[in-house]
Amino acid sequence: MSRVPAHATTATDPAARGHELGTACREAIHETYAGYARLFAAHGLHPHHVRDHGRAAFAAIDAWAPHLAEEITGLAEGSGLSVWKVAALNARTEILAAAAVTGEGECSTSVVLPGGGAPPRTVQTWDWHDTLRGGMLAWTYTTSEGRRVATFTECGVLAKIGVNDAGLGLHFNVLRHLSDSAGIGVPVHAVARRVLDEAVTVDDAARIARSARLSASTVLTVVTRDEARCLELCPAGIGEVYPDDGFLLHTNHFLAPELAGGERTTAASGSSTFERDAWLRERAATALRADDLTARAHALCAHREDGAPVCAHADLALPEHQRWESLATISLDVVAGDLHVHRGGPCEVEERTWLTLTAGQAAFA
Repeated sequence: MSRVPAHATTATDPAARGHELGTACREAIHETYAGYARLFAAHGLHPHHVRDHGRAAFAAIDAWAPHLAEEITGLAEGSGLSVWKVAALNARTEILAAAAVTGEGECSTSVVLPGGGAPPRTVQTWDWHDTLRGGMLAWTYTTSEGRRVATFTECGVLAKIGVNDAGLGLHFNVLRHLSDSAGIGVPVHAVARRVLDEAVTVDDAARIARSARLSASTVLTVVTRDEARCLELCPAGIGEVYPDDGFLLHTNHFLAPELAGGERTTAASGSSTFERDAWLRERAATALRADDLTARAHALCAHREDGAPVCAHADLALPEHQRWESLATISLDVVAGDLHVHRGGPCEVEERTWLTLTAGQAAFA
């Protein structure tokens, strides 16, 4: 099985870093945008809506984190894609939320703090549309302040899941809330990027998240050697979920009581989030505590016939915009600063299929 493409940028200036990555990944960025353009259209979004949303997202990013707007401009110049299109890629969660899109699938994340000085044990699936599997990227870079970061993301998107050299890791799952709106705010992927670039503690990550005006929801599961917390982000506020006996699990519905009342995802809408959550808590909790990352990945091997599609496979009989697949399986080692990525679902993981990036050092195993 082929691995997720990997790239390491050397430029530390935001615009130069964006230009370097945009040039290196030019074709993949164009293909990724084309895939999202089809997805947006399938959900009834006219190209001029996407253009307006992209411009609004760029303005929100520029106001909140001007250096990230500079990087997006560099990405656009390097790739030959319009600035608003690169911004729309980064705001794909916000654009889909503006169209009130719901989905059957999405990601499952587990973090275990075993105690006794042992490092945290993390694993998640990244579930998305199978037609967008070609846009995956494992990327290492260094910020202008010297922070080294390794992230799994999509081509042209600032960041998603990752770890930095300060020993902070970040997992990422989408959520949907009644407060989500079409008034495009700071993209949640930009929030994830600033957390990876700047945060050393979980409190740092929460402070960064609270500073952004949001229009869409997500959950950032932040982990350091000694602490883990789910930060549930939505326009109505930020909820925080703490480990239970060292075990922290999240799928795609709100758990914080102050936000759960605004939950927009329901079992009636076809989402599997509740089944996946129950299956993992009841049948996989012990296995998710395993020290070996391959064993943890195998703990996620539940398919629809098992009662919950934790490991999802696309139903090719469905239209493209209704198909879901576990495109990647990811684990973080916050002590070593390692990002481990397997291309595909947990049922295909073997020890030899992991790609390992060490934060900022472009050390590929």
